[in-house]
Amino acid sequence: MLEFEDFAICGSSPEVMIKLTNNDILLRPIAGTRKRGKDRQRDIELEAEMINDPKECAEHLMLIDLGRNDVGRVARTGTVKVTDMMRVERYSHVMHMVSDIEAQLADNKDMFDLFMATFTAGTMTGAPKIKAMELIAKFEKLKRGYYSGSVGYFAFNGNMDSAIAIRTALIQDDKVTL
Repeated sequence: MLEFEDFAICGSSPEVMIKLTNNDILLRPIAGTRKRGKDRQRDIELEAEMINDPKECAEHLMLIDLGRNDVGRVARTGTVKVTDMMRVERYSHVMHMVSDIEAQLADNKDMFDLFMATFTAGTMTGAPKIKAMELIAKFEKLKRGYYSGSVGYFAFNGNMDSAIAIRTALIQDDKVTL
C-alpha cells in the first residue's frame, strides 16, 4: 500500500514490469488468463485450453516480441533471450501464461534508461505501442491515472524493480474505487 496525505493506493500485481539486478534485466509479460478449476483435472483442462487458444498465443507472442524490442534498445548486443516461454503460473483464482525475457544492460545505459525504454508495458497498451497509446488517449473517456502505470523502486546500487499497477484500488474520502 502506498499512503499519501489525501489518498492511498493498494494493489496486488503478479506482473513484473521490469527488473534490474546487477545489470541482469528481467521483463515478464503476462497474457492469457483462465479461471482456476474446481479440482486438479479441471485445472489441467483449462490450462490446455489456454495454451492451445490461437488468440491467446498470438497475443502472448506479440507481447514477447514487443518486450524483446523494448529491452533490446538498452541491452548489450546479443544478450536478449526468451528464457522461459509461455509457461503457466497458477494463482489462487486464475492462471496466466507467462514468459521471461532476459538480457544484460548495456555498459552505457542505466536503470532509468531501462525504465524509459520499457514503460508503459505492452500488456497495457498493445502494439504498435506508441500508436496504441495515442489511440487510448484519444478514445478512452476516462484518464487512466495510476492504472496501468508502475509501482516500484530505484536503488542507489543501480538495481530496480517495478510492477504494473493493475488489480489496484484507490482509497480516498472513505471510498474505495477499483
